[in-house]
Amino acid sequence: MTATLTRFGKLPSKDLLTIAQLGTGDIETVFETAAELKRGRDQHNSVLKGKRLAMIFEKDSLRTRFTFDIGMQDLGGSAVFMDHRDARLGSRESLKDMARNLERWVDGIVARTFKHRALEELAANCSIPVINGLSDYLHPCQALADVFTLTEKWGSVKGRKLVYVGDGNNTCHSLVHVAARLGANMTVCSPEGYEPNARVISEAMLMARESGSDIEIVNDPERAVLGADAVYTDVWASMGQEDEIEERSAIFNDYRVDEEMMAHAKPDALFMHCLPAHRGQEVTAGVIDGPNSVVYDIAENRLHVQKAVMVLLMGGR
Repeated sequence: MTATLTRFGKLPSKDLLTIAQLGTGDIETVFETAAELKRGRDQHNSVLKGKRLAMIFEKDSLRTRFTFDIGMQDLGGSAVFMDHRDARLGSRESLKDMARNLERWVDGIVARTFKHRALEELAANCSIPVINGLSDYLHPCQALADVFTLTEKWGSVKGRKLVYVGDGNNTCHSLVHVAARLGANMTVCSPEGYEPNARVISEAMLMARESGSDIEIVNDPERAVLGADAVYTDVWASMGQEDEIEERSAIFNDYRVDEEMMAHAKPDALFMHCLPAHRGQEVTAGVIDGPNSVVYDIAENRLHVQKAVMVLLMGGR
C-alpha cells in the first residue's frame, strides 16, 4: 500500500517549519495525502513501519501531542515524548548536540517551542526532518488542518473570504500564509497594536500576487466580517502571555465573536477556532457550539494532515 502514496511525491524541503517553504502544489499534495490517509486508516498502517518520531514539547498540548503520537501508531511507527516544560530548549544541552544525538536514534522530530529560532537551530544541525508543532511565531500544522477542513466543505478556498478576528498571533500568521498560497481572500481584524507580524504579511503579499489572493488588515470587526465565508478566532492571550490576560481582555472586548458579529457574515458562514477555547471571552457558547461551527472537524483533521506531513517528509528516508 506504500506504493499508493508514492504518487504524491515528497515535500521540497527536509523540514516543515513554515508554510513559506511550501508552494501551492505542495499544499495540495499535503491535502491529497491527508484525504487518502483519512479514507483508509487500515490500508496504510505500515507506511512508516519501524520509523520513530521524537516529540520535544516546551508547552502544554492536547491536540498536537495526541495527533502526532496516534498518527505515528496509525502508520506503523512509534513516538517518544520528551517533556521540556521545566527547562527551555538549549538550557541543559546545546540544540546542536541534541539534534546530532537524535538523528542517530529517530527518523524525525516534532518540536513545540517558545522561540522559533530553536526549531531553526534543530533543523540546521540534523539530517532528519524537523516539524514545527508550534512556536510563538508560527503554527503551520494547525493552519494546514484549518484549510484542509474548508476544502472538505467547499472543494476549494480560492476566492472565498476568510476572516480572522483577534490577536495577530502564530496561528493567524500561518493561516494568512496558507490562504495567500491557495488564493483565498484573507482579512485579519485586530486591535491597533496587535496586528500580525509585518514580515508575515509581506511574505503573504508576495504569495498573493501569484495566487490572486487579497490580503487585508483592518481594526473594525463589523466591517471585517461583512460577507465572510468563514470567521476564525483564537484566545486573546497565548501561552506565555498569562500575565497579560486582564489587560488584553479589556482591549479585545469588542473583538468577541458572538451571534451579532456572525450576523454580518454570510448566513452559512463557518466558525473556526484552533482550541482550546474560552467561552464567553473570544467567542460565545452559542457560536462555538452552534450548527456552523467546525472546530471539532478541524481538531480531527489535525491527525490526518499531520500524518500526511510525516509521510511526505519521513516516508522516503
